[in-house]
Amino acid sequence: MTRIRMRWRKLRNLWPPCKPINESLPTPSDLHTVAIALGSNLGDRFANIETALRLLEVPSALLGVDEAKVSVIDTSFMYETAPMYVTDQPCFANCACMVETNLEPIVLLSLLKKIEDVVGRVPTIRNGPRAVDIDILFYDRSVIDTRPKTSRRNLENLAGELVVPHPRIAEREFVLRPLNDMIPDFVHPTYRKTVGTLFSDVLSRRTCDEPPMLKVIPFPKYPCVSTSTPYGPTPAPSTAKYWIVATTGTKGKSGPSRTHIMATLNVTPDSFSDGSLHNEVPTALEYVTTSVESGADIIDIGGCSTRPHVKLVSEDEEIRRVVPVIKAIRDQGNDSARGALLSVDTFRWKVAEAAVHAGANCINDVHAFTGPDYPLVQASTDHLLKMRDVARRLCVPVILMHSRGDAASNKDYSDYGGNLVSAIRTELGDKVNKIVRGRGGVRRWLVIVDPGFGFSKPVDAQYALLRNIASITADDRGNRLAGYPLLVGTSKKSFLGALLERPGLDGTYKGRKTSPQERGWATAATVACAVQQGASMVRIHDVPEMRDVVAVASAIWSG
Repeated sequence: MTRIRMRWRKLRNLWPPCKPINESLPTPSDLHTVAIALGSNLGDRFANIETALRLLEVPSALLGVDEAKVSVIDTSFMYETAPMYVTDQPCFANCACMVETNLEPIVLLSLLKKIEDVVGRVPTIRNGPRAVDIDILFYDRSVIDTRPKTSRRNLENLAGELVVPHPRIAEREFVLRPLNDMIPDFVHPTYRKTVGTLFSDVLSRRTCDEPPMLKVIPFPKYPCVSTSTPYGPTPAPSTAKYWIVATTGTKGKSGPSRTHIMATLNVTPDSFSDGSLHNEVPTALEYVTTSVESGADIIDIGGCSTRPHVKLVSEDEEIRRVVPVIKAIRDQGNDSARGALLSVDTFRWKVAEAAVHAGANCINDVHAFTGPDYPLVQASTDHLLKMRDVARRLCVPVILMHSRGDAASNKDYSDYGGNLVSAIRTELGDKVNKIVRGRGGVRRWLVIVDPGFGFSKPVDAQYALLRNIASITADDRGNRLAGYPLLVGTSKKSFLGALLERPGLDGTYKGRKTSPQERGWATAATVACAVQQGASMVRIHDVPEMRDVVAVASAIWSG
């Protein structure tokens, strides 16, 4: 027998027999579904967690067992959490993931402890600070306790042992909330309650003085120096900034959050509002500096116009327009510009990859990774897989917008009874599900959704959509977009012009034709509406003016 197989047998023998509920124990060649919790409150918390997830998928390098397999198939949102038990320590970043693995429980536990060591966990007090903490929450539907039967009366003797389900699940919101993001209907094998019910129970015991969990989005720092590791995966990029975004649960809105401002920088000669205004490096730098100093949180840089009926530029031309501007911002801008978060507005994976390597921190895709074809074809699936791979490898947030090909086409929603909210939930929800779930999926905490105002939607239906925009990501059963941060982009768009052109109902207002530049006040009304419905971000052109709108609308809403 080979040394590897001897080691595999030795690891197996460390695991005492236990009987899962309703089924016999599978053999090591079978795949098991496991829920795992991750937390970090030392160093770069988000990079620590991402590094741990990357190491998790190369178990052979850490265990020395060629047959070992682990794949992350789903992730929760990411949360910033006040410490529990030992409160005099930094806040944690907490999340959870689902994995498929052929490792038996004690072997998986050994892998997790090795990952903690590699990331940098050092011995500390119980429940104290740590670079990363990784726990097995569920292993299939198994009930496992490696302690002697005489030592199972309390939870004071868990060191070096494995108890599954995790014995403190029912008391920990920072565990249940991430689990509820992924498996709300999973039944706890001993409590015989669903994860969703356990989550509701722990929320019902909350007191008003307990600090809330805060949903967060980390943005990686680019450009970065590529290094190698002895374990195979590319190291996780360091974190540039992170945002707190709206968090909803069974008790409604929870915790402080604000609407972030995305400034639009089109480095094109033909965009509908600002084409040719900022398509040279000096004017682009000036716009970025002014926007950041006026309150913009992120700059969205686009090199290919998506206005109705536009002819798309080539991929090479789009890269030629975008990359030099991004490099100039990082190399030549003042302190405000160099440190700004940058997003690349593109649906092409080569452009996205080049832009991030040049210094972008986010990808904004108007076609949600499936490209411009509509109805979707096989090329759409291939496109999704390539875009998903780029986003996963580079670890950047992605903005996924609902659209149906050309912005001016495919506006028939009769299959949904004309209900745009239902259509967006279904069509964008299906795409997001394919992007987040399964092997190679993008981390859930890196996804922002955009309903796509101005793209493939009837004019009048968009007013109703804006009025009900919070419903897109509402925590309703079966809504695949539930809980995702929401971007609203209405700035100066034609559906506003169509409304301004109509006569008033009383006949005193005759209506007027407007250019995009004349729709600032109309945009302000939509921005205020978006803020008061909990939008995490608004995409706008005129930063100083819309910053005032966001500030006032936020004060009204929070009051």
